[in-house]
Amino acid sequence: MRRTGFVVTLLALATLPLAAQNPPQTPPRRPQPADTVTQDTSARRPTRGDSVRPVPPVTPGGAFLRSVLIPGWGQARVGRNVTGGLFLLWEGVCATMVWKANWQLNYARERGKFVKSHTQEREDWIVLLVFNHLLAGAEAYVSANLFDFPAALKIRALPDGRTGVGVSVPLR
Repeated sequence: MRRTGFVVTLLALATLPLAAQNPPQTPPRRPQPADTVTQDTSARRPTRGDSVRPVPPVTPGGAFLRSVLIPGWGQARVGRNVTGGLFLLWEGVCATMVWKANWQLNYARERGKFVKSHTQEREDWIVLLVFNHLLAGAEAYVSANLFDFPAALKIRALPDGRTGVGVSVPLR
């Protein structure tokens, strides 16, 4: 009996190093999704997107309002800086032309000639100014909605020497 107790003790001691190499069994943790918000769980929109659908930096309505106030602001917020710069440039041209047409209208009133044509010119530039605001807002709204659109426009030389334009849209 003493011998069997010794063998059992020896076998138990022999398996101890193997048991020490196994990590302790802890319950597995559930991985948290990548798009959860850690600061405020009651937020309406997540602050980060995931690999499937990135979240735009501004809502489409917010981009629209920004570009209606200052053309190009909504585009710049979405990351379309060249488009925003062009809207801002055209805004400056229209504002300058409204000022110039107003100056010419005042001069025409003093002289009493060509008042009607200068009035029409000033109104035309004001309409273009307002149209620029609305068009910039609409473009910013669409840009914010299509923020995650994966299409890419590519221009490259074809093998026969001609230039080709292509759009690649990945399908899942």
